[in-house]
Order: sequence, then C-alpha cells, then structure tokens
Amino acid sequence: MPKTTAQILRDYRGPALFSFGFRPFFLLASIWASLAILFWVLPMLGAAEGMSAFLTRDWHVHEMLFGYTGAVIVGYMTVAGANWTGHYPVAGRPIVLLVALWIAGRIAMLAYPVLGPVAPLIDAAFLILFACALWREQLVARNWRGLAPCIVISLLAITNVGFHAGAVAPDLGVISERMAIGLITFLIALTGGRLVPSFTRNWMAQRGLKPEPASYGPFDLIALGAAGVGLALWIAQPSMRLGGVLLMIAGVGLFVRLLRWRGWVTVSDGMVFILHLGYFWCALGLAMLGGSILFPSEVPGTAAIHALTAGAIGVMTLAVMTRISCSHTGRERRANNATLVVYALANIAAATRVVAPFAMSHYLELLAVSAACWSLAFGLFALDYGPTLVRPWRRA
Repeated sequence: MPKTTAQILRDYRGPALFSFGFRPFFLLASIWASLAILFWVLPMLGAAEGMSAFLTRDWHVHEMLFGYTGAVIVGYMTVAGANWTGHYPVAGRPIVLLVALWIAGRIAMLAYPVLGPVAPLIDAAFLILFACALWREQLVARNWRGLAPCIVISLLAITNVGFHAGAVAPDLGVISERMAIGLITFLIALTGGRLVPSFTRNWMAQRGLKPEPASYGPFDLIALGAAGVGLALWIAQPSMRLGGVLLMIAGVGLFVRLLRWRGWVTVSDGMVFILHLGYFWCALGLAMLGGSILFPSEVPGTAAIHALTAGAIGVMTLAVMTRISCSHTGRERRANNATLVVYALANIAAATRVVAPFAMSHYLELLAVSAACWSLAFGLFALDYGPTLVRPWRRA
C-alpha cells in the first residue's frame, strides 16, 4: 500500500530543498526566468550579438512557456496533487529525478546547435514523465477532482513535442505555440477562478467583512465556456471572427467575475490582492486577443499575447509561488517589502511589454524596461525566498 503524503513527508530525511516539489521548482524557475529573458533581449539591443544565432525567438517562446511555466506548474501540482490524492510522491528521489530532467532540458535547449535532434528528446522527457506520474496518482486515488489538470498537463506535454516538431513541420510548431498559450491561459482562468475567490473569502471572513465574494454559478460557467471555446477556435484558426467574439465575451466575463469577488477590499494585503491582479491580466489578455482578431489594425496581436504571457502567466505564477512558499515553509503568509517590490516589478514588466507594440517609435526602450523589470522581479524572488525554500520548515 503506498504511503500517504503525510507519511512521505514525516519519513523524509534528505535535504530540505527536496522535501516538497514546489521548493526546487519555484527556486529554479525564478532563477531561469530572470536569466532567460536577459539572454533573449541583450542580442536584440545590440549586446552579445554572437548569442543571437541560437537564442532565437523560438528558444525564447519555448523557455518561457515550457521551461519556466512548466516548472512552476509542476511545482504547484505537487502541492495540489498531494491534496487531491493524499499520497502523491512529493519528496525525495521522485523530485530529484524531475528536477534533474528539467535542468537537463534547459541545458539541452541552450546546446541545441550541438545536440541537434537529441535536444528535443531530452527536453520533452520532463513533462511526459510528470504527466504519467500525475495520471497514475489520480487513477490510484480515484479522485476525479484533479482530472482537468491531468488533461491539461498531458496536452501541454504533447504540445511541447509538437513545438519541437516545428523544426521540420513549421505549421505544427506555430499551432503548438498557440496551443501552449491557450492551455496555460485556460488553466489560469479555471484554477484561478477557484483560488482567488476562496482565498478572498477566507481573508474577509477573518475580518468579518461582508458581503462575501459571489459563489460559483451559471455566469461563471458561461464565462469559462466562452474562454475555452474561444481559445480552441483561436488555436485552430487564429483569424476566425467567431473566435474573436467569444474571446472578447470571455474577457468581459472574467472581468465581471473579478468584480463579483470584490478584490478591492483586499488591497491592504498584497498577497491576496496580487491574485486579483493576475486574474485581471487574464481577462484583459483574452479581451485583447479577441480585439486583435476583430480589429487587427487597432489591437496588435503581440500586445494581446504578452498580456496573457507576461501579464497573466507572469503575475499569477508569482502570486502562487509567493503564497505557497510562505504557507508550506512556516514563513509568515504576508507580503513583506521585498515581495511587494516583486509584484510591482512584474506588473510594470507586463504593462510596458503590452504597451510597446502600440508605441513603435519607443519599442526598444520599452522592451528594455520590460526585460529589466521582469529579470529584477524574478531575481528578487529568488534572493528573498531562496533561503526559505532551501532550509527546513520553521514556524513564522
């Protein structure tokens, strides 16, 4: 009979860094996010021009979607999966193996010109193995609460393979890129729609504030349905006007959901309020993506994409990483000054990256500001939370 999560954690005697999956993945993901964006931007700004031959746009897209975001999702899922199944392998050798595969993938992608077709094989193993592990635990536990994340992770693993196949089938690579963005966006819309009102409701209850955030109902289902169908149509045919209409409806719907959750009352608690900001970027990104289809001359497609990636993905992942890192290490669950700076830098990075395509005369300057803020945000997270993630649990 497999050990429960509690037994695994109680019996673990190795380094604290590998005592729970979120610890190494959040730390490594933040360091990589800080470095990878600099690797990508510096050649564009005229520095390190020799790197531009292999640090291409495809490398940048892949490392942000599958390298950084993939690591954060796996780190989060080790926590959520343990809650769903009760005996997820959260510590020790399974985590060391996953971390080793992730690191090997990052090295392989940097060494792509040398490794050639071997690099995609090394990189793809990480998400494939984790998807298999996630399915195994869900099937053993017979708990279908985690079915949707299992499907999303599996599709993300397949999409990563498709992205690599773009080297020989360009159309497949382009579709895979859209599919990855769509999957992660929908995961934020779905999972964030559970986390944001739940944490907000708990925060308000502790302070006796009323009325509580609106409960899940038909309106939420319609908004998520519009997002799912709209994203699916965009993935299949990015210029389809019906998809644009549905995406705009989804963006407005998600924004209305935010209003129903009354996030403005949490502004005094940065660790709760940042969840609302992350979800706002998701709503804005979906609306802009729809607008880029319906009004392409007014709404640049790259601005919409970066509202979803730099905005929704960047801000929401930081919100989740900071909260989980505090909750599961004994650190006080409060946004200290460094954390507030991290949040501010991440939002400035997203905002300037979204604005850049609207102001082409200052495009490179805005790109440089965005990259600097992004790198500083994740670098500061690593510096502030790194010591917490590598040492044993302690009471705040």
